[in-house]
Amino acid sequence: MQMPSKIIDISSTLDNETVMDHDIMRPKIEYVDNKGTAEDVCKFFPGLKVSDLPDGEAWSWEKITLVTHNGTHLDAPYHFHSKDKTGKPMMTIDEVPLDWCFRPGIKLDFRKLPDGHVVSAAEMEAEIKRIGHELKPLDIVLVNTRASECIGSPEYLTAGIGIGREATLWLTSRGVRVCGIDAWGWDAPFHHMAKAWEKTHDPKIIWEGHYAGIEQPYCHMEKLQHLEKLPDKGFTVACFPFKIKKASGAWTRAVALID
Repeated sequence: MQMPSKIIDISSTLDNETVMDHDIMRPKIEYVDNKGTAEDVCKFFPGLKVSDLPDGEAWSWEKITLVTHNGTHLDAPYHFHSKDKTGKPMMTIDEVPLDWCFRPGIKLDFRKLPDGHVVSAAEMEAEIKRIGHELKPLDIVLVNTRASECIGSPEYLTAGIGIGREATLWLTSRGVRVCGIDAWGWDAPFHHMAKAWEKTHDPKIIWEGHYAGIEQPYCHMEKLQHLEKLPDKGFTVACFPFKIKKASGAWTRAVALID
């Protein structure tokens, strides 16, 4: 087996400080250091003293409170709706085929589009033509926005563009089953979506890229990072999700493998 010549980490770091979520779903990590567990470890071995351990240290661990959509994660179709257009139950994350998650990838560069812009099918097709790629079933499509430049500041939650219903269906109708974006979500940020809602009160604009999954189930990654380091094509994406029973999504250490 030929190993990749380069591995690029496209996952974001999970911590307590970096602003990558709204307050209602921020993660919490409690760090327990090696000395902090020493007395508890000794209880497993009657007569063992803390001083018997190397430098009085035992094991370290972390207690983490998470939402399945914290950090870089893969959304399962069940996240979008409970049933598809035929009435069939949507796949949960533990049911997503793993062969969807290790496939050739391409990167689309939409960094110059204004925040809140909703990408159309025509814009999606034009960008794929620009990079000279012929889209194939199960290709993994990554979308680079300006949002990743804002990671660590509150601006991250309002930065970047969204992929609209028609653009999403344009991809999935061609066999794409996994996409990804470096923004907070696949759709336009809620801040911009709410402004559009105030003008039109058209429910079709709400979460339209996600809801496109009702018509054709698919998965997408959110909160990616370092997409600007990737070439337009010629790499493989690995994004296996953590296996959580009946969950709507799960964390993934997504990487791009350069041959």
